[in-house]
Amino acid sequence: MSEAAKSIVSEWLEEFALPDLVEREAAHPPLVGLKDILAIVGPRRAGKTFYFFQMIRELMASGVKKEDILFVDFEDYRLPDLGRDPVDALLTAHYQLAGGPPRFLFFDEVQQLPGWSRIIRTLHNRRSFRIVISGSNSKLLSREVATELRGRCIELAMFPFSFREYLRLRGIAVSPAILHGAARGKILGAFDDYLRGGGFPDVAAGPSALRKRQLLQSYFQTTYYRDILERYDVRAKETLESLMRHAVDQAGDLFSISAFTATLKTRGIEASKRTIANYLGYLEDAFFVILSEKFARSQRKRTANPVKCYLFDTGFKQLAVNFSENRGKLLENLVAIELRRRGHEFFYFRDGGECDFIIAGSGRPRTAIQVCWEFHEGNRERELEGIRQASKALGIKDRFFLTYNHPDPVGDIPSIPVWRWLLQEEARAPS
Repeated sequence: MSEAAKSIVSEWLEEFALPDLVEREAAHPPLVGLKDILAIVGPRRAGKTFYFFQMIRELMASGVKKEDILFVDFEDYRLPDLGRDPVDALLTAHYQLAGGPPRFLFFDEVQQLPGWSRIIRTLHNRRSFRIVISGSNSKLLSREVATELRGRCIELAMFPFSFREYLRLRGIAVSPAILHGAARGKILGAFDDYLRGGGFPDVAAGPSALRKRQLLQSYFQTTYYRDILERYDVRAKETLESLMRHAVDQAGDLFSISAFTATLKTRGIEASKRTIANYLGYLEDAFFVILSEKFARSQRKRTANPVKCYLFDTGFKQLAVNFSENRGKLLENLVAIELRRRGHEFFYFRDGGECDFIIAGSGRPRTAIQVCWEFHEGNRERELEGIRQASKALGIKDRFFLTYNHPDPVGDIPSIPVWRWLLQEEARAPS
């Protein structure tokens, strides 16, 4: 038996204690009857490993013994000592130490395993294991998981904390009483922190504003260097950094590739439109930005227009030069993240007036959402006109405003504070 394999498996079975964690709300399929491979994907530091531990804890609470489970972190420094077939060595060690084979395999950072996709497919073909994997997006993109596993996997996206999860971290229990009573100020205070700091678990739990910013800066740099620069062998480093900085500074604004290329040229940076389009795709693949196209019936018309570019986590906005200047855009960015978390396909509408979000289902527009920090004489009619034009042009009946804290209808259109909407389960108008 490989001593390294014995050491790794022994530590898992006998010494490893599942850590305390904030329960995540991502819904995974039942693991006991899992037929496909479950792949957990998402940005780095969003909590994929801890979600493994949550699933393992659920299994054990349902009666599954720890001896039936094998968890392996493939970034373990001892993995190179396992020989030519590390998984076989681990399974052999597990059989000898636990008295039988595992039923559930949890492989973290699986991309570090040479020939990982072939090995996972082979294990899956045996029909003896329930398999859950995750990987770093610097080496394993969501679309590559689907390609490598050839239709045998179910993907589950792991985002940074939702607002409900953030409240759980803060020890704030949500109830009808707190939503309508004086104590809701506690929720509003937490929402302000969540809006500015974002939902990355370590950032949310950070002891100080300085530490939070340091973590976010490190995530920015890791995305720049490891997830994009090294992965794609990008040579135009200044162009890539300029694009990332622009995404941070102008989050929620329309992004035109032509206009950005022209701006770079004035700074003495030469870049083709194709290069910028490729780099923007890299940022999306790396879970750094969320892109929203203009709603149109044809894909050609959608791609011919500028996109709206949102950050995957609002905390990154702290790295911007003008962080505090446009709270409305920050609020809009948060709504985009939540719509993506809930699995909605969405677009923006622009035809004279503008509406921030058109939610589509089966290619048809279903819901119109307009985001506004607050209403005043200078914006009320413009915001109303935008959502009215969109709902009329697209035949949408379900429409509403999302605001910082405005609960009353605006004209004939319902309005709901974003913090309250985040605590609902569906993106719908308030009842």
